[in-house]
Amino acid sequence: MDHVFEVQGMSCRHCVQAIERALRALDPQARVEIDLEAGRVRVESALPRPTLAEAIRAEGYGVAS
Repeated sequence: MDHVFEVQGMSCRHCVQAIERALRALDPQARVEIDLEAGRVRVESALPRPTLAEAIRAEGYGVAS
């Protein structure tokens, strides 16, 4: 399933790596695409949207619902 999140607080490559690492820790098979300039994270995963959003929030970033 494809999920797109609007994420606040991403500003650098470290942010991108932290979010990718958190999402792949939950689902190693997930496809993660991050558009830093647009503040958008696209995740292809079988996990439910709230679980993925919580993983991003746990890294300290805001996620619009």
